[in-house]
Amino acid sequence: MFSQLGDRLQDIFKDLRGHGTISESNINDALRQVRLALLEADVDFQVAKNFVARVKEKALGEEVLRSITPGQQIVKIFHEELTALLGGNAAPLNLEKPSRILIVGLNGAGKTTSAAKLARLLKKQGHSPRLVAMDLQRPAAIEQLATLGQQIDVPVFTPTPNEKDVLRAAAAAIAAVAGRDNIENADRQAAAGDRGYSVDIFDTAGRQEIDQPLIEELKRLRDFLQPQEILLVGDAATGQQAVSVATHFNDALQITGIVLTKLDGDARGGAALSMREVTQRPIKFVGIGEKLDQFEIFAPDRLAGRILGMGDIVGLVEKAAEAVDEEEAERLERKLRTTKFDFNDFLAQFKMMRKLGPLENILGMLPGMSNVPGLSVDDRQLRRIEAIVLSMTPQERTRPDILNARRRQRIARGSGRTVTEVNDLLQRFNQMRKLMKNAGKMKRKLKELQRLHR
Repeated sequence: MFSQLGDRLQDIFKDLRGHGTISESNINDALRQVRLALLEADVDFQVAKNFVARVKEKALGEEVLRSITPGQQIVKIFHEELTALLGGNAAPLNLEKPSRILIVGLNGAGKTTSAAKLARLLKKQGHSPRLVAMDLQRPAAIEQLATLGQQIDVPVFTPTPNEKDVLRAAAAAIAAVAGRDNIENADRQAAAGDRGYSVDIFDTAGRQEIDQPLIEELKRLRDFLQPQEILLVGDAATGQQAVSVATHFNDALQITGIVLTKLDGDARGGAALSMREVTQRPIKFVGIGEKLDQFEIFAPDRLAGRILGMGDIVGLVEKAAEAVDEEEAERLERKLRTTKFDFNDFLAQFKMMRKLGPLENILGMLPGMSNVPGLSVDDRQLRRIEAIVLSMTPQERTRPDILNARRRQRIARGSGRTVTEVNDLLQRFNQMRKLMKNAGKMKRKLKELQRLHR
C-alpha cells in the first residue's frame, strides 16, 4: 500500500534532512521531486499541484528557514498536509435509526465483498447487521452475497427470483424485517423503528462504466430508502479514472464516504488521495486483502505516518490485541527462555504471527522499516518452513534432538524440500533456543545484582 510513493518521499526527505541549512532553492528542488512522485503514484495532476503549493507556502515560512532542524520541520509540515489531504480525523459511520447503508460503485470494484466485510466488522462491534441483495442485474451477485453471509453468520435478504423492480425488492426487504406481507406499510413500519436488525447494508447493481440508467436506478433507490450512509466503493488500482468515477457518483448521489479496495495489490495508491480531494468526502474504510477480515477503519494520520516511514505503532498494537491470545503469547514467551521450547511451540508462534496479516504490512507499521534495503518477507519461504515442521512426527516436534540424518531425509521428502533446507531450519531453531536461553540467564543475573545492591 503506497509502497512506491512512500519509498520516493522517504528518499527525498532523507536528502533534505542531510542539509545543515535549508534555502528556498533546496525546498523548491525537493517539492519538484515530490510533485513527480505524486504524479507517478497516479495522483490527479490538479490534486498534486494544489497539495505541493500548500506545503511550499508553509515550508518557506520564516520559522522553518531559521529553525535548528529545518529538514525535520518540513517533514512535519508534509505529514500534517498529507493527513489533511487524506481526510484529517477518521470519520465514523452515521448509524442513527433506521440505520441503512447504501453500497454503490462500478462492477469489479469489490462492492459485494466490501458489503460483507463491513457487516462482519459491524457485527464484531456489537451491532446486528443484515445484508440486502439489490443487484438485480447480475444473479451471481445475489448468490455471492448469500454465500458470504453464511461465512460470517449474518442474515441476507434475497429478492424473489426474476424480480427486476429495485423499489419493489427494497420494499419487500423492509417488510421482511418484522415478517409482514403488506409491502405498502413497509415505510411506515420502518419509520416507527420496529426492526429486527440494527443496520441494513444494501448491495446495489453496478456497470462496467457509469451510465444514466444506473444513476437513475440508484437515485430512485436512495430516495426510497433515505439511507444514513451512501458509500462509494472504489478500486485503488484504477488510477486517474478514480477521479472521474468519484466525481460522477458524488454529483449524482451526494455520497457520504468512500471505501477503497485492493490497496494490498496496488503499489501506487494515488486514487486514495485523488478521490478524497475531489469529492471532499472521507475515506471511511479500506480493503487490504481478499479475506473477509482484511478490512480496516481508515485513519488518515496513521496512514500518513506509514507513507513517510514513521510507522503505525497504534495500528500494530490494535492488530496484535485483536489477533493474539494473551495467555498463549505469555506461555510461548516463558518457554522461549528455556530449552523446553520445541517445534510445537514454534508452529504455534508461526500461526500467531500469520494472524496479524501479511508480514510485509506489519513491517510497514514499524518506524523506519518500510523501505530498509534488502529487508523483505517472502511468504512462500514461510510456507516452506511450515511444510517442513508439519512433516515431522509429534515426537520429533517435541524432541528436536532425535532428528538424525535418516529422519531428516524423510522430512525433506515429505515436505517437498531438500535435506539442506531441513538442516538450515534446524540450525536456526537451535541458535534461537540458545540465544533465548542465554537471554533468560542474563535477565536472572541482572535481578540478582539488583538485589545485592539494595
